[in-house]
Amino acid sequence: MISVVMLCKNSSDTLKMVLDELVTFDEVILLDTGSTDNSLDIARNYKNVKIFSKKFDGFGHLRNAGAKLSKNDWILALDTDEVVSLGLKNEIFSKKLDPNHIYGFSFLNFYNNKLIQCCGWQNEKHLRLYNKNKTSFSKSFVHEKLLEKDVKIEYFKNPVSHFSYRKTDDFLQKMNQYTTLFAKQNKNKKKSSLTKAIFHGLFAFFKSYILKKGFLAKKEGFIISVYNANVAFYKYLKLYEINSKDICF
Repeated sequence: MISVVMLCKNSSDTLKMVLDELVTFDEVILLDTGSTDNSLDIARNYKNVKIFSKKFDGFGHLRNAGAKLSKNDWILALDTDEVVSLGLKNEIFSKKLDPNHIYGFSFLNFYNNKLIQCCGWQNEKHLRLYNKNKTSFSKSFVHEKLLEKDVKIEYFKNPVSHFSYRKTDDFLQKMNQYTTLFAKQNKNKKKSSLTKAIFHGLFAFFKSYILKKGFLAKKEGFIISVYNANVAFYKYLKLYEINSKDICF
């Protein structure tokens, strides 16, 4: 049996379509970090969903906390904007899972209801299915990953559809959250400066729009490339501030 563990905050735009595809799973642990929309009302309509609340203390910590709340040993870690395909579900349920393996799958990333196949959004894969008695997520504030020591890696063929960005406000909110967490995670570990922040921002746009062919996605590719540039710029600007002034983020 498999428990799905999901982190949630104000996910009402996508939560229903995500949970609709998870009704065949034994248990869904929804770990909420302070939703103020109707996300929890949506979740209560599903018999296999169990709702818990926790203060946000980093993505890695939260994923591990959710796994501890589950009744099953096998954990499928998802976000509330990731829709599992029928093909992937069939693969998972027909697979004899090995506790010494961790399993991953590819992601199809959408923006403005369009599949984005450039800007570095293509060919994305993540490891998300694991036995909690064998491994866990790193304790990173952001960009957490499953620990791969003493396990083998295997990927399924079918994908998850990812609807992370639907409107401008999604970009702004996630940029602010991720850049702050990056600064906290790397405080006094990495050096930064205004010059470095500017360089990272400019290069991120060039890399996304030119090297990774963002121009092929027209308007969407330009917007994503500008977003990538801003994330890079503010990551290193916030890191510069927190290193030099010990500002509390």
